[in-house]
Amino acid sequence: MSAVAAPHQIAGVGRWSPDRRYLPVIGTFIVFALMVTIGGLRYENFLSPAVMSNLFINNAHLIVLAVGMTFVILTGGIDLSVGAVLALSSVITATLLQAGWSLALVVPVAVLAGSAIGYGMGVMIQYFDIQPFVATLAGMFLARGLCFLFAPESVPIRDESFIALAGWGVNLGRWRVTAAVLIALLAVAAAWWVLHRTRFGRTVYAVGGGEQSATLMGLRVARTKVLVYVISGTCAGLAGLLFAMFSRSGYALTGVAMELDAIAAVVIGGTLLTGGTGFVLGSVIGVMVLGLIQTIITFEGTLSSWWTKIVIGALLLIFVVLQRILTLRRT
Repeated sequence: MSAVAAPHQIAGVGRWSPDRRYLPVIGTFIVFALMVTIGGLRYENFLSPAVMSNLFINNAHLIVLAVGMTFVILTGGIDLSVGAVLALSSVITATLLQAGWSLALVVPVAVLAGSAIGYGMGVMIQYFDIQPFVATLAGMFLARGLCFLFAPESVPIRDESFIALAGWGVNLGRWRVTAAVLIALLAVAAAWWVLHRTRFGRTVYAVGGGEQSATLMGLRVARTKVLVYVISGTCAGLAGLLFAMFSRSGYALTGVAMELDAIAAVVIGGTLLTGGTGFVLGSVIGVMVLGLIQTIITFEGTLSSWWTKIVIGALLLIFVVLQRILTLRRT
């Protein structure tokens, strides 16, 4: 009985070639590793546990935003509302705590506010056939307007239980893990499990790969498309809570253009804008790349902060071009 050799075996025994789905993520990891190496060689204490810990602490809210955005982009959609929803969640948190509400009630209200806006946008997109760009743009204006309705000025948070939660942390040697970082990592773990271990996660990938084909296969496309926006809104609400823990306040102008940072992190992390291919762990690496750019510019000292946007823009353009090349080769 003869067996047909695989193409890579015909060319040479033992030669291995990675799955094309992983190539964008591998590219992101290579960029991350190069940045860490160059920063470690160029700057003293760049690789210290304190600096690396702060990389996670300062970007915990963006990690959660990117997690939610990954679900949306995997279906071929987009969510422009997450920065405004983050601000709304932080304002709700600060306002209700100032009014004397208990932390146990404030947390679910702040997070569920994002879920409600996400659900509304999902319904508009699926059942009223409105383009995701337009629907989420409307969600962005709604959330930002509600922020000014609740609190036109910055609201400080002085609630002792919230301050205790925000200040909680554990030292693992010279590394520090805060409550915000722990919550962000739990969100990443939950998203990974949902995407790779559940029927819903497989449907998300199927919808992004081809909505019509997913419908013909009998998958619950409508429910999935609504739920990904609910997940994105929920993550934005949670991110607002984390940002409130970071800033100890709620402000209506928080998170302006933060949705663009989340989209950039997801794309740099290897998720195709056309949907169907991507990994939530890649999005986390994308956030770390953005954080490293800011850290390197801070260590350099002589560069303007605007170089952060320039470098992010260049990286984003490079990764979009690479995605286009991979998509053309696949077709």
